[in-house]
Amino acid sequence: MKVIVNGALGRMGIELTKLICDNYRGASLAAMVDARAEPTDNLFGKLSDFDGSADVIIDFSHHSAVRELLPYAVKRRLPVVIATTGHDEEELAEIRNAAEKIPVFHSANMSLGIATLCSFAKRAAALFPDADIEIVETHHVNKLDAPSGTALMLADAMKEVRPGAVLLCGRNGMKKRGENEIGISSLRLANVVGTHEVILSTESQTITLKHEAHSRALFAEGAVAAAEFLCTQKNGLYNIYDMVRQ
Repeated sequence: MKVIVNGALGRMGIELTKLICDNYRGASLAAMVDARAEPTDNLFGKLSDFDGSADVIIDFSHHSAVRELLPYAVKRRLPVVIATTGHDEEELAEIRNAAEKIPVFHSANMSLGIATLCSFAKRAAALFPDADIEIVETHHVNKLDAPSGTALMLADAMKEVRPGAVLLCGRNGMKKRGENEIGISSLRLANVVGTHEVILSTESQTITLKHEAHSRALFAEGAVAAAEFLCTQKNGLYNIYDMVRQ
């Protein structure tokens, strides 16, 4: 499986490239692309500058990159793994449209551990319908979007069994907790890779579910696994749950 890494000079791009160069899951490097790059033999400033052989694209650049990424992928009929967060409605629409023409994998988090946490959180929300729910997400100080895409992913999973739930991102002022509310708090500390905690509390007990990322390598590993999965799929939009169900 020959992989184009888009956003190759970013933190995750570097982790991903290192993993691919170690031949993880049999992957090999087709090309590295980054807008900040000084072009070399295998490093390109734009996707359109590369027309060599490839099987799949993994994007760890920026959510706005879909405007260049998706037309390129569709034109070349290449499956694409989108591992960025913070997309606006227009960008999400572009992702859905592209998925009608090529296989697209889009997930707010590439960790199989987070997929497991989502499953547990959804089950707990169903088993304890009267529990108050709070999500606490912690990331490094350079993370731009808050709440994190993963925190929203967790909330959306629980809203499937609590369709009337209302999200409250950040809590302040003189106000009681609302009924059927899912609160999300965002912390930005030093170089924390990523920690997500789901707390469900009733009058008699509290359940705490937590996932902590020790290294960014886990996201790179998940992205390569997603690319491997995607290369065997028909056109359509896929996420981490589709891969877990295989």
